[in-house]
Amino acid sequence: MNFSDLKRNAYMLCGSLTKQGYIRWWHSFTGVCPETQETRTFFIEYFVINPGLGTTQPILGRHPYFKNRGMKPSYVMIKAGAFPDENGQGGKQLHAFFPITSLKVVPDPLYVEVDDNFFSENQMAGFVGVTPDQARHRSFMTDAGSMEWDLKMHKAIACQTGPIAGRIATALNALESFWHGEGIRTQFSGTVTLDGISYEVSPETSFGYADKHWGRNFNTPWMQFASNCLVSERTGKVLKHSALAIDGCCPRCFCFPLKQRLILQLTYTGEDFEYNFARLPLMSRCKWKTKETNKRYIWQIMAQNRTSVIKLSCSCQKALMMPLDYETPDGTNRPATLLGSDAGMGTVEIYRRTPDGLQLIDRLTIENGLCLADGHL
Repeated sequence: MNFSDLKRNAYMLCGSLTKQGYIRWWHSFTGVCPETQETRTFFIEYFVINPGLGTTQPILGRHPYFKNRGMKPSYVMIKAGAFPDENGQGGKQLHAFFPITSLKVVPDPLYVEVDDNFFSENQMAGFVGVTPDQARHRSFMTDAGSMEWDLKMHKAIACQTGPIAGRIATALNALESFWHGEGIRTQFSGTVTLDGISYEVSPETSFGYADKHWGRNFNTPWMQFASNCLVSERTGKVLKHSALAIDGCCPRCFCFPLKQRLILQLTYTGEDFEYNFARLPLMSRCKWKTKETNKRYIWQIMAQNRTSVIKLSCSCQKALMMPLDYETPDGTNRPATLLGSDAGMGTVEIYRRTPDGLQLIDRLTIENGLCLADGHL
């Protein structure tokens, strides 16, 4: 699973997906304000929906003009913002909408340009500004404010999901939605300015993450959890060359719903522990329980294959999660609100199978975990 596959990270909205499809490249990372030493986690996403229905203006599915005419959404959206701080304050998402005609894409190597905004596999720069008057329009799904960024990226660890997102499956649009984690550990460097306050982003402390989803529609329920801020009990230090990524959903294959599934990869100081129902269905199993209290979402997971076992307990405070708004390709609202946070935390126990039984390799503490969830997967 841990190998780069730039072709899977390319632009893939073709055929029937041009009129019923979406693609989203997500990036999140941490920055520090030099003056105050305040730490914030930012996100930047490039989102394209139904490009085959586009015109010279963005078609917003929630706007009364387009909604009354039964028109599906079609536009390029740049979503940028920051998750709430440790007190649950300051969470913000900013949306800038562009017509499909403004989109320029080079597939290999990936380069996407939308007006003055661009990103590639190793760099991105742009600006989003939303006035209070614009933010009052519910169809824009946005807060007011501004964010500017100029960043370089080094994607150090990948999660390639195997045949489930291979050429045959994607050519047939076998699943409703596909996932590829090209940068589950990504080192960001550069600057971000949010509402006039500048932050510096350094590779060692960015704890960055980058992935991609695409398909006919969003999976629901859906859960993601990821972190590369993993502290070893053995050494007491943050691990290098390490990352955790979980993608969970209830996939639909040719419109038929399948059982809920998890894909889990833990890279521990360069060694990969993989649990992927799509790659090794007879040798890899994941069991999990979801709990919801008044204050938290909690996930307990046990994953095992022929050589190892992972026991994981992770959670996120509801007060530190914020809604992330999207339109679906079919023009309807999401059945459940997608909540996001950078405050995921938990513990991981790693065991290796031996002739004498399970041997504990290490216990890890998870910090600064990216958590995205809707429903109760």
